[in-house]
Amino acid sequence: MTWTSAVGKACGKLLYKIVDGLALTRISPNALTFIGLVINVVAALFFGFASADNNQPRMFLYAGLVIIGAGIFDMVDGRVARATNQVTDFGGFFDSVIDRYSDVALFFGLLVYYARANRFFYVVLVAFVMTSSVMVSYTRARAESMIEKCKVGFMERPERIVLVIIGALFNRMAPVLWVIAVLSTITVIHRIRFTYEQTTMRQQARENSQTALQS
Repeated sequence: MTWTSAVGKACGKLLYKIVDGLALTRISPNALTFIGLVINVVAALFFGFASADNNQPRMFLYAGLVIIGAGIFDMVDGRVARATNQVTDFGGFFDSVIDRYSDVALFFGLLVYYARANRFFYVVLVAFVMTSSVMVSYTRARAESMIEKCKVGFMERPERIVLVIIGALFNRMAPVLWVIAVLSTITVIHRIRFTYEQTTMRQQARENSQTALQS
């Protein structure tokens, strides 16, 4: 067994113990989802109150650690729902909505930080990243109202969160924002193209079927 697989196995056991403990409390999975949002808001406050001239590395470090804590709730809410037989259609919807608020909260905290630091260019960049991140989720949701699946593209929410954590912990947020901006935009374009191809194929299939019936 390699050390990476050993770490993965240990983390998996810890996660299951957390799920089992939460399942015993009969807590609502939706409550866990909302707690995750509250924790992400705390991380956003650390971003927003950071000072570019003084405590920024320390505050960003705190924010990164808090986001990791929020990620635990993000990982266990669905598992707790399955373990306690509380899986509902609304739960999936609520989780998706709260995830969007969590994403926006983190980027809003960065927006405040760069605004307070008078770095206008990065204010615009964070606003673009915030928009493109929301569009990654929206394009999938809108596409899947017309086609079966639209999971193409790399920059999903877990990848964005991991990058933000890396940027916060290692004080490299500026390059991280560039990576998210570029890859999120590519993902949106990829999903638009994929949906176009799929809907065009379906349209052609319907037209061919109608032509066959008429002949």
